[in-house]
Amino acid sequence: MSSALDRLERQPLRVHVTEVGPRDGLQNESVILSTAEKLELVHALMDAGVRAFEITSFVSPRAVPALADAGELVAALRGFDGLHLSALVPNRRGAERALEAGVDAVVMFVSASETHNAKNVNRSVAASLEGFEEVARLLEGSGVELRGAIATSFGCPFEGDIEVGAVGRIARHFADIGVRHVSLGDTTGMATPPLVAERIRHLREVAPRIIPTLHFHNTRGIGLANVMQGLALGVDRYESSIGGLGGCPFAPGASGNIASEDLVYLLDEMGIDTGIDLTGMIEAARVATRLMGRDLPGQVSKAGARLALGDCSAVPTARG
Repeated sequence: MSSALDRLERQPLRVHVTEVGPRDGLQNESVILSTAEKLELVHALMDAGVRAFEITSFVSPRAVPALADAGELVAALRGFDGLHLSALVPNRRGAERALEAGVDAVVMFVSASETHNAKNVNRSVAASLEGFEEVARLLEGSGVELRGAIATSFGCPFEGDIEVGAVGRIARHFADIGVRHVSLGDTTGMATPPLVAERIRHLREVAPRIIPTLHFHNTRGIGLANVMQGLALGVDRYESSIGGLGGCPFAPGASGNIASEDLVYLLDEMGIDTGIDLTGMIEAARVATRLMGRDLPGQVSKAGARLALGDCSAVPTARG
């Protein structure tokens, strides 16, 4: 008879994809989109079937100018049925703003690295975790879900390797204050399949109530290989960014997330349901490319789906 762990480590039949382009995708870009332009991108993603968004972050506009319109963006989307809007918050003040704006979930973020946490939010890890207890009390009875995110879960550009125990301790703290969903962030693309396996198995041992989400960057070209490892372990929640946009402004070399259209293509080809239409995602990636005014790293939006056919008459025939 298979063990409980064996049952967990089976490829899921359905995967939940959260689009983080409007937040992680835009926070490190030199081009700052207007609220209207962000809404154009979000509506293109909605047309493709995307319903879960990490829509913005309630941080200081001085620190991240690209997200200064957080409240206005959430307000413009609150009236759409079926959307799930989450927003990152670093502290109680950010949570108050998110609550006032009307988000569905607040995501408290902390780094597994002391150095990165100091750069990212100017606090120690312990101070961040203590502040999250205050946020949890603030949200009691509000109906707003409390989620967690652990940056540099697979390595830090300042400290190098991150001990798996550091990730596990933060996950346990999240569980203790009522969090069920925790995202493991690959802030600068340092994740590898063995590290993914190590961390997921450790979390299942030390914080079994936590449901993990995996958030990979493609900095070193193996973002989708890490997804494959997550799928083999039965992880069914992933975060991605349209066109491969993204990066952390407080970490060197933090290039883009795995591209949402590339992730949907992979899952489609594996027979895994996402509820998202690939053709629509390719169109959304083209909208993102136009709005950003530059080529984006996603691949499927350039090549098309596997069986996208070309015009034979438009291609020259070899002569010899």
